Amino acid sequence: MKILFITDNFPPEVNAPATRTYEHAQEWIKQRAKVTVITCAPNFPHGNVYKGYKNKLYQEEMMEGIEVIRVWSYIAANSGFVKRVIDYVSFAFSAFWVGLFLKYDIVIATSPQFFTTWAAWGLSKICRKPWVFELRDLWPESIKTVGAMKQGRIIEILEKIELGLYRDATRVIAVTDAFKTNLVSRGINASKIDVITNGSNVALFYPRSKDQLLLEQYNLKDKFIIGYIGTHGMAHSLDFIVRAIAHINDEHIHFLFIGDGAMKQKIVELASSLALKNITFLDSITKEEVPRYLAICDISLAPLKKEDNFKMVIPSKIFEASAMQKPTLLGVQGQAQEIIEKYNAGLCFEPENEADFIHKVMQLKNDPTKYQELKKGCVKLAEAYDRKKLATQMLAIITNECLG
Repeated sequence: MKILFITDNFPPEVNAPATRTYEHAQEWIKQRAKVTVITCAPNFPHGNVYKGYKNKLYQEEMMEGIEVIRVWSYIAANSGFVKRVIDYVSFAFSAFWVGLFLKYDIVIATSPQFFTTWAAWGLSKICRKPWVFELRDLWPESIKTVGAMKQGRIIEILEKIELGLYRDATRVIAVTDAFKTNLVSRGINASKIDVITNGSNVALFYPRSKDQLLLEQYNLKDKFIIGYIGTHGMAHSLDFIVRAIAHINDEHIHFLFIGDGAMKQKIVELASSLALKNITFLDSITKEEVPRYLAICDISLAPLKKEDNFKMVIPSKIFEASAMQKPTLLGVQGQAQEIIEKYNAGLCFEPENEADFIHKVMQLKNDPTKYQELKKGCVKLAEAYDRKKLATQMLAIITNECLG
């Protein structure tokens, strides 16, 4: 079976969509599928093309058996609404034209880069192939949530297009049960929606000793380290975290922020203005380096803004942290909280509630018995959300559509 996958993010980018697609494709190839990925020159999150790549009309490479076709797009940083929309639309346009000349049995497009699904829809009509909408985020709802746009005529038009795409897709594969519930409540047939959550790559993320060289390099020896590794975006409420950190007086507690994003500079400046000594900021690292840095952390931090829309989101970092037996300090309500509490793999604080956040930080640091219980819960969570198993389930869904 030949699968065409359209995604705006792909390695060497290290965000969640890139990682999920890459790891799924690797597993599908092991199960004798042929996978072609159409993506753009790697540039997330700053809009700067990575070293060794160029923003060309067309370029090919092989990555672990995956045929990767990179097409031209108008590249913009992960900030500024209009420029990002132009970025997404230009990529969808390029992906569509290249897809016309490829051979495949089914085409998959992943959100939240909403316009990639337009390309898949167009290809399915012209080439008469089934197409799958992989739903990673509710767009345009999410852009309202972060304040990029307000409800109005443009949003209403986009929402009508969104619903039309769900209805037209051969299958919709959502990453959370909450997304499926949302679609069903808006009139989408439940029988065409499957849920394949994110998961952990246990071959890469597994328990390991703390790297003493890293601890010495960043002066973190004998510290209780709470780490945030990921995008520093508008949705992640990291400004709240930084302000709360200013009220933590335990000198043994240290926060480690690794990554980049639209809010990175503002967050660094905020920490500087508060004269914080218990926080360290590092630039983005490769996916292969993440386990080494996560290993020196005692806790993995996963916050989002206090918005109803984010109750449907499950941060992928909770799976990776659990695979390394690092309890999660979760600032997300909804299904993510249900998962953490079901497996007892961390503690949850009310999003943007400073007193609750600080209370949970101190509980994690000062209750070693509870901490060991949470580590055991992490093992159970990681086993339940093994990405290889999830990739196999998704491939079965895709195969059924092709055979049907």
